[in-house]
Amino acid sequence: MNSEKIIEIENLSKQFKDLKAVNKLNLNVYKGDVFGFLGPNGAGKSTTIRMLVSLIAPTEGSIKIFGKTLKQHRTEILGNIGAIVEKPDFYGYLSAFTNLEILGKISGKEISKNRIMEVLELVGLDKRYKSKVKTFSHGMKQRLGLAQALLHDPELIVLDEPTTGLDPQGMKEIRDLIIYLSKEKQKTVFISTHILYEVELVANRMIIINKGSAKVEGSVEELLSTNNVRVTFEVDNQEKTTSLINNTAWINKLDTTVNGKFIFNLSPEEVPLLNKYLVQNDIMVAAVVPTRSLEEYFLSITQKASE
Repeated sequence: MNSEKIIEIENLSKQFKDLKAVNKLNLNVYKGDVFGFLGPNGAGKSTTIRMLVSLIAPTEGSIKIFGKTLKQHRTEILGNIGAIVEKPDFYGYLSAFTNLEILGKISGKEISKNRIMEVLELVGLDKRYKSKVKTFSHGMKQRLGLAQALLHDPELIVLDEPTTGLDPQGMKEIRDLIIYLSKEKQKTVFISTHILYEVELVANRMIIINKGSAKVEGSVEELLSTNNVRVTFEVDNQEKTTSLINNTAWINKLDTTVNGKFIFNLSPEEVPLLNKYLVQNDIMVAAVVPTRSLEEYFLSITQKASE
């Protein structure tokens, strides 16, 4: 992992009258990270992102980006950040190309026509560059928002729910683009999303927040490897399976039985061993279905926090 910190948040808080939306939040994002920012609705994610891009000011705490304090170096820092915050908005009666051309001029940087077409191609809108934005679907507007965020070739990219409104193919394309930006272009990506599976596929590090505070932060791989996998076994003979399980140590691994399906908490190494044991005892295993591990982990963390 690169030791250079791109984002440093220390004891960050935001108070709205009687509501403490963010409460002494600490996190670090390193150069080249795809950093997953997770939490249920109302956890404080959007408030944190709005402070991160200087749309609102913190009540307490500090934000450093690229090693500089955001409060003191706001213009310089924001010039090297690309962001989608909430719903992207454009001039509906103008084309995608013209919208990006105008936004490029507003940014104060020299954005060439070739660069505009390059980012449109990256997000899959190059064939619609002449189309008026009012003819675009919600998902296409999301893509155009991502193109806008990439326009000035920023070092840090902040994405708030970037796949909202996209079909499965569109989601895969955005996911592939995030990986490409990280691995090939050495960009740092900070991504807030409710689609937990997306984070598991693209992020190398993550934080889970709830009620404005951090609950866990670290490597996605390391955090998930400490947890057993929740696995559902579908079998042909439920009575025989129940008898076999009840008379072996596997009973200690059985979580529950639902509609004839046996759900176990297993280590990754135990999954094939249990499958082999059942088959050797003439049980036909129709399916072995692991639960999305990050989703399970996310729910366990947020449920503990609310107890």
